Amino acid sequence: MYTVKRKTLKMQLRWSINAVLICALFLALNLLTQNVLSTYQNKVLLLVGINMILAVSLNVATGYLGQLPLGHAGFMAVGAYTCALFTKYSPLPENLNGLSFALGLFLGAVMAGVFGILIGIPALRLTGDYLAILTLGFGEIIRITLNNIDDVLGFDLFYGSRGLKNIPKYSNYWTVFLCVVITCFAIHAMMKSRHGRAVLAIRDNEIAAESCGIQTTYYKVMAFSFSAAFAGLAGGLYACYLGVLDPGSFGFMKSIEILVMVVLGGMGSMLGSILSAGVLTILPEALRSFADYRMVIYSLVLVLMMIFRPGGLLGSYDFSLSRIIEKAMNWKSTGKEGADQ
Repeated sequence: MYTVKRKTLKMQLRWSINAVLICALFLALNLLTQNVLSTYQNKVLLLVGINMILAVSLNVATGYLGQLPLGHAGFMAVGAYTCALFTKYSPLPENLNGLSFALGLFLGAVMAGVFGILIGIPALRLTGDYLAILTLGFGEIIRITLNNIDDVLGFDLFYGSRGLKNIPKYSNYWTVFLCVVITCFAIHAMMKSRHGRAVLAIRDNEIAAESCGIQTTYYKVMAFSFSAAFAGLAGGLYACYLGVLDPGSFGFMKSIEILVMVVLGGMGSMLGSILSAGVLTILPEALRSFADYRMVIYSLVLVLMMIFRPGGLLGSYDFSLSRIIEKAMNWKSTGKEGADQ
């Protein structure tokens, strides 16, 4: 009896393959945006990238951690207003606009992460419907605060329901694509580390994980704040894409919209969240010619999806080109050994 040694790719080769794949995707999208797509379609593509960040980040708290937060739009609002205010009133000179935008995005992500910690510490003591209601309440508190805080401060800063206007429009294809790559890389790296394995253990069985010495409260708050920080990053991109912010844009339905993307793609599947964010962003725009029926068609697609694919588009599957190459290498080796026998 022969034992076939399994072939694996070295880590350096894995990273090289991923880097080549990302560069190829970037070049393909760059050619598409410059030569094929119209200005309107390019703007829709930017929204697709922003929604991808939102869906992938929420997937950390729902798919990987196994919780049900409904305040993701609140964290997006925190990041959006932080980035907008910094870029609008930045003390940096005009020739450093790129640095001002980068710092604004960073501050937006940090501020949203801080809010994630502050909200996560009391909220994550609960589970299920109770957690959903509590996080929904926190999201609404953030929205209402943005609407009314100027009256408390005594001067205009957020401009409430009138909207924060004249935000520099720094978001473009390059920055959104880069932020999508950074988000996916950071979340993937975190989930492949011991911290990610601890988060998955808590999702599978919190009591067993705690009995094995895993600090469940620490890892739950960490995953929740990690999710909130990238929602803040998406909010910063959204603010500098739209140029105007209204607290009404970050209401309850925005959180539901992001949650639908995660559920449709598959809980725990990063690729599923990416695909569903693309589909659910493009579909309403593609159906604009059916103005009277487009929301009916959109809703019908979601209903049919949940009937025939209740686990989402990809379930818990995550794409890995390196894993596919390894399977092909080992399949050839297995076939050769069988022929020799």
